[in-house]
Amino acid sequence: MTISRAAVALVALLFLLVGVPFLIAASDRPDLYYTFTTVALLSIVSSGVWLTFYIGRINIGQGAFALMGGYASAILVVEYGLSFWPSLILAGLLCAGASVLIGLPILRLRGVYFAMVTLVLTEVARLLALAVPITNGARGIVNIPLPGRLSLFGITLIPDFATLSNPRLAFYITAVVMMSLCFAGLYRLVHSRIGRLCQSLQQNEELASSIGVDVAHLRVLAYAISSFLGGIGGAMFVAISQSVYPSTFTVTDSVNFMLNCFLGGLGFVFGPIVGTFVLYFGWDLLFQSGQFQLLIYSTILILLMLVLPNGLLSIRLPMRERAIR
Repeated sequence: MTISRAAVALVALLFLLVGVPFLIAASDRPDLYYTFTTVALLSIVSSGVWLTFYIGRINIGQGAFALMGGYASAILVVEYGLSFWPSLILAGLLCAGASVLIGLPILRLRGVYFAMVTLVLTEVARLLALAVPITNGARGIVNIPLPGRLSLFGITLIPDFATLSNPRLAFYITAVVMMSLCFAGLYRLVHSRIGRLCQSLQQNEELASSIGVDVAHLRVLAYAISSFLGGIGGAMFVAISQSVYPSTFTVTDSVNFMLNCFLGGLGFVFGPIVGTFVLYFGWDLLFQSGQFQLLIYSTILILLMLVLPNGLLSIRLPMRERAIR
C-alpha cells in the first residue's frame, strides 16, 4: 500500500505540533522549545539558499538578509510602533527588494563570480549596521517587545505573546507553522512550470535561453524569494531574542546555511530541514570533545560529503522521491 506524500506530511506536522510539545513537557525541559524553534527558523533561512542552488548559483550571503530582516523588523516595531506581524512581512519584502537591486547586476555573472560576491554581503550588512545611526551601532537594538495580538475581523488569530504563561511554546508553534508553509510552498514551486524552468537553468543556461526562457528574470525571481525567506527567518529570530546586534548573523552563519543544504541534500526540497537538524545538534554533541570539537566536526562533514555527495536524504529515499534537480 502506497502512502501519499500529503499523508506523511500531515502526520509529521501533527507530531511537531502535538508530539514534540508533549515530549518536552514530559521531560521537564522547557529550554528545548528554544532549541527546536531555532532549528525551525534556521531551516527556513537555509531553504532560501537551497533555492539559489536550484538555479545553479552558490549563495554564501544569506546571513546578510537574515540580519537585514531582523533589523528592519526591530526598527519598525521599536522606532515606529508597528505591530510585529506586519513588520515580519515588510522585513521580508525589504530583503526581497534589496536582493533584486543586488541581483540584477551580479546574477549576470557566472556562478563562481556570483558566489564570490555573495561572500562579502554578510560583512557589508554587518558594517552598515555598525555605521547607520538608526541601528544604534554596536549597542544594537534591545528590549524589543514580544509579538502582539493578531486579529482578523475581530477574531483573534494569534494572542499577545506577552500575556501567555509560556511564550516559548507559542514561538515554537509559530516557527513550526512558518516552516511548514515555507517548505510546502517551496515543494509546490519546484514542481510547477516555473520550477521546471528554473531546473533548466541549472542544467544548461545557454540551451534554456535559446528556447526562449528568460534566464535573467528567473534568476532574479529565485534570488528575491530566497532573500524574502532569509528576511522573515531573521526577523522571527530577533523577536525571540528580543534584541539584535551587528554580530547576530555573521559570515559563519552564511556558510552554515550553505552547509545545511549540502548535508541534507541539494537534490531534495526538504534537505535544508534535515541538514539544519543534524548540523545544529551535531555541533552541540561534539561540545564534550573540547578543543578538538572543530577538528572532529570538520572531519565528519568532509567524510559525509565524500561518502554521501547527494546528502543524508540520499541514503534511503529512492530516486523518484528526489526534487527535480
